[in-house]
Amino acid sequence: MTTPTQLRVTAVRAAAQDVVAVDLALPDGGDLPAWRPGAHIELRLPSGRLRQYSLCGDPADVGTWRIGVLREPRGRGGSVELHELARPGALFMVRGPRNHFPLTSAPSYLFLAGGIGVTPILAMVRAAAGRGTPFTVVYGGRTRSTMAFADELTAVAGDALTLLPQDEAGLPDLPRLLGGVNADTAVHACGPAPMLAAVERECARLGLADRLHLERFTAGDDLETAYDAAENRDFDVQLARTGGTLTVPADRRLIEVLRDAVPGLSYDCEKGYCGACETRVLGGTPEHRDSVLSEEERRAGRTMMICVGRCRGDRLVLDL
Repeated sequence: MTTPTQLRVTAVRAAAQDVVAVDLALPDGGDLPAWRPGAHIELRLPSGRLRQYSLCGDPADVGTWRIGVLREPRGRGGSVELHELARPGALFMVRGPRNHFPLTSAPSYLFLAGGIGVTPILAMVRAAAGRGTPFTVVYGGRTRSTMAFADELTAVAGDALTLLPQDEAGLPDLPRLLGGVNADTAVHACGPAPMLAAVERECARLGLADRLHLERFTAGDDLETAYDAAENRDFDVQLARTGGTLTVPADRRLIEVLRDAVPGLSYDCEKGYCGACETRVLGGTPEHRDSVLSEEERRAGRTMMICVGRCRGDRLVLDL
């Protein structure tokens, strides 16, 4: 669904402390678009907030999409709003699915999940189990009561799953876990920024960076410091659909300039990690500053995250 579609909440249940599982379906009960593990959808809340949630149900269930939502009282308000409004019969505008965290093809897998990062991992584990592909899952959380979908993950993974509540077992022993990875094993990780940073460092130390695939729910520390704003330059952006051309000064972000001219832009985090503002590039060479696109996607230059991206030349043409 490239354009927003109205979906109805069909079921809500507690998945853990402060986590609810929400089932969504078309009001007429029709089939939803197909999706693969790692995909996410974007919900527009009544407040106007846009939030992305990984699909964690079964892709074979063509009539239902399931998401897991952690209530974060100190967040930006979206999770609290959804927790308050998600009741059977409630309607939400939804866009998607999109997938920047696909399950790669590999002879075996190591899945690392932290907190609510278990949602895309659950779908991946289900797929690997269905294919008969060997895998290991390590799932960490603050306490057992906060670890969503643990029972469901246990039912699918069995003895291949290790649960690590931090108050009982401490933090995962990454050198041991990653040091035992076989040459043909792909590593998929999703969780809080400190966990992912630790996984990245250990994979780099062990020479496993090319086998690591991860998804961020918050900006990594490097996103704030990797680019020196003093090196920014002015550039023009042509809007292919509206026909206008705007100048983006060195001291303003692309999305700030676009917001002044294009109503209804889709964006959320404004830090380059959520993927909500992904926009097609029709001309020019984007300078990618996000943590969503793969290296292959960056080289292709067909899309960019307009909240943090800029232009390597003097002009961009966007599908806006």
